[in-house]
Amino acid sequence: MKFQSLQDLKHVQKQIAEAQAKAAAEAAARAAELKRIEAEKNLFIRAVGQVAVLPSSNKADIPKVPRAPVATQLQKDEAKVVQDSLSDEFDVSTLLDTDDALSFRRPSVGPEVTRKLRKGDWAIQREIDLHGLRSDEARLALTAFIREAHKYGIRCVRVVHGKGLGSPGKTPVLKSKVHSWLVQKNQVMAFVQAKPAEGGAGALVVLLTPS
Repeated sequence: MKFQSLQDLKHVQKQIAEAQAKAAAEAAARAAELKRIEAEKNLFIRAVGQVAVLPSSNKADIPKVPRAPVATQLQKDEAKVVQDSLSDEFDVSTLLDTDDALSFRRPSVGPEVTRKLRKGDWAIQREIDLHGLRSDEARLALTAFIREAHKYGIRCVRVVHGKGLGSPGKTPVLKSKVHSWLVQKNQVMAFVQAKPAEGGAGALVVLLTPS
């Protein structure tokens, strides 16, 4: 640094001296505070003497065992599976309207709903074909299909179960089971037998509740 005059040099020296004095004063103040805290601490120790934690005679020493993690998501998934499970023993025969074209509707649903389904007033948005599946496979596939369709706001679907002509004795086993499964699903409002051009006796047109 280059000074223009002796006066400038003295001014800088004065600033340095003041800064050093201020730093020394702050250091002295901190030292005094630490000394005061230490003195108070020693005064307390001299007043009460040495202290020790008294052992508890009526306290059991139980080691802490960490809790096993709870698989909450697994529990939710299992509960969902139970909720979605469908029984093959459910008797649906008394709930079906077996006129010229089989149909079903909830008690709170008016007959005009099934009439509109038969007429095709509801556009079929999705379809599932259960042909060739075993009973347990068909049940799981139908459950997942109805759940996903309802989740995404689909209202009208077609379920193809076949006419059972390939079954032993040509008895439509899967057909009757599909009727029973659909009645057990809360998402199902109504269903009717499909029109001949849409599968006839081998398929159902199903109306789902709003999501």
